[in-house]
Amino acid sequence: MYMDSCIFCKIIHGKIDSRKIYETAHSMVILDAFPLKEGHTLIISKNHKSKIQELSIEENKDIFSTLHFIVDSVEKIVEGNSTLVAVHNGENAGQEIPHLHIHIIPVKKTEKQAAIHSMFTKKKFPDDKLDIIWKNLTNKLQK
Repeated sequence: MYMDSCIFCKIIHGKIDSRKIYETAHSMVILDAFPLKEGHTLIISKNHKSKIQELSIEENKDIFSTLHFIVDSVEKIVEGNSTLVAVHNGENAGQEIPHLHIHIIPVKKTEKQAAIHSMFTKKKFPDDKLDIIWKNLTNKLQK
């Protein structure tokens, strides 16, 4: 599917130039045009889908196999030793472009590390609330 208004669709179809690194049947890897750090790379689904759960199993395997393949090279090329891998899975999760993409942001050995918990306001959830979520998810997945 191609969306005329989607910047990633335009990149995939060659209507906008990009710094393409790698390509598979279902994904394209490019350098981010507005990088947060040196080496900030994106894996973009070739089909216009907004969320992970919209991908077919084949597309999902392809995209996450591409991530597995490319991440070590991204780290090494900028002399990093770790990587922040992020997916904003929908608009309310901070997805600015409604087209599935994975951010690969290398972290250098000299940079300060930040745990994901430091990125959010800490909040203690009561055990009974956690138990309800746990039971509901478990029941849903067993159906």
